[in-house]
Amino acid sequence: MTQNPRTQALSDAGVSIWLDDLSRERISSGNLQELIDTVNVVGVTTNPSIFQAAISGRSDYDADIARLAGEGADVEGVVEVLTTDDVRTAADLFSDVYASSKGFDGRVSIEVDPRLAHETEKTVEQAKRLHEIVGRENVMIKIPATLEGLPAITAVIAEGISVNVTLIFSVARYQQVIEAYLAGLELAAQAGKDLSTIHSVASFFVSRVDSEIDKRLDAIGGDAAALKGKAGVANAVAAFGEYLAAFGGERFAALKGQGANPQRALWASTGVKNPEYSDTLYVDNLVADPSVNTMPEKTLQAVADHSAPAAALTAESAEQAEQVLAEIAAAGVDLADVFAVLETEGVSKFEVAWNELLETVQTSVDAARA
Repeated sequence: MTQNPRTQALSDAGVSIWLDDLSRERISSGNLQELIDTVNVVGVTTNPSIFQAAISGRSDYDADIARLAGEGADVEGVVEVLTTDDVRTAADLFSDVYASSKGFDGRVSIEVDPRLAHETEKTVEQAKRLHEIVGRENVMIKIPATLEGLPAITAVIAEGISVNVTLIFSVARYQQVIEAYLAGLELAAQAGKDLSTIHSVASFFVSRVDSEIDKRLDAIGGDAAALKGKAGVANAVAAFGEYLAAFGGERFAALKGQGANPQRALWASTGVKNPEYSDTLYVDNLVADPSVNTMPEKTLQAVADHSAPAAALTAESAEQAEQVLAEIAAAGVDLADVFAVLETEGVSKFEVAWNELLETVQTSVDAARA
């Protein structure tokens, strides 16, 4: 089938398009395959909110819930089976993409229990468990970039497991994520692991940054309002400058000589929340080679319809972005506080969604046993 020319142009520019959504219905209906065939979708990301929306109130999962309930599974066991089954099926759907891209794409991500975001050892334990249960090379385990998540990232990479680092909001934290990845690769090399099989992406959240900073700029008032809608892109572009420096440097060069892959920047939270902004804002202005842009379907459809990409990001782009962030700080926005708030809220939102999912499935399990 012919690919959409706009999404093809992004792909040609080095941007891998991953869908930020997954459900059993999307797989069984053929919709996911259609997106692969027509709009250059080469991967999928999931999170607790996505699974909560996919499973709650859907009949697709009733038979499995009833079967598992009959076998005596508790609610956490039921949810684990439902989510890992969907990820495994999607991973199989992307097997050709995975092979043709030599492991860079064809990836399906599944996140560790968000309630473990501040527990290093339990995060490592569950990451290894999820990797084993899904049982597919092209699965990526999502670990949040909390302070406690950083050593977990190193440990899981050292085991040879590919990781999607999520909930990154600041350039400073992104630098720590890069360090965690490189340290993990070095440990993997010492243990004799094949570095060429280890992949990682660093998920840098975009729209949530604008939402929080725009609110603060409104509160400041005056000339500060002229900076609204600029922080999210500038923050991400500045992060890409860190990517270029780290993965063009000597430390990674030594690892690359042993087969290591760079940890690509991934632009997450790319659905535009302010209707006054272009609905392709966080795609058109974040064209980077290489990078991943994970899009909700609404954003993907907008891109396919009317995307107008800007020039590719460079080290010079990053310097200009840092100046924009400096202007926002000078206007009175406490950026460190913004990023701390966003991380706390990000973890909390995923915890809430996960607990809601557990409650919904528990109701179905109880009904099946009644």
